[in-house]
Amino acid sequence: MRYEYTDGKNADFIALCGELDDYLNRLVGGEENRREYVQYNKTDDIDNAIVAYDGDVPAGGAAFKRYDSKRAEVKRVFVRREYRERGTALKLMTLLEKSAKSEGYDYLILETGEPLVEAMRLYKKIGFEIIDNYGQYKDMPDSVCMMKKL
Repeated sequence: MRYEYTDGKNADFIALCGELDDYLNRLVGGEENRREYVQYNKTDDIDNAIVAYDGDVPAGGAAFKRYDSKRAEVKRVFVRREYRERGTALKLMTLLEKSAKSEGYDYLILETGEPLVEAMRLYKKIGFEIIDNYGQYKDMPDSVCMMKKL
């Protein structure tokens, strides 16, 4: 597996985000049930993304963006089904953490949800802890927010 650092304008990263949206829509019964979240999942303001490749095939991706001077927000973590359970998501998160730390961030924060069982399991395994919902997710009861000190 090869890992390429890029940004939110990368065509492969955008395609993976589209697959993530399709997956989330199926999980929650359609985009109408995710309507309030869609606006927070744009890729054009992401300067730090990583795409995992199996040869030339994009297998997964992850990104972060500035939240404030001390915190970066993890965005759009997704691994295609056929590449799951191979350590791809763990490697993406490890590289993301190193990149955020090298850019001077002290914490990573993220928003996820209870239906994303595998994601929640991974985040807890690597040291993320549940926190009070932050920012735009504050009044969204279906959101689960997490944080990790780098």
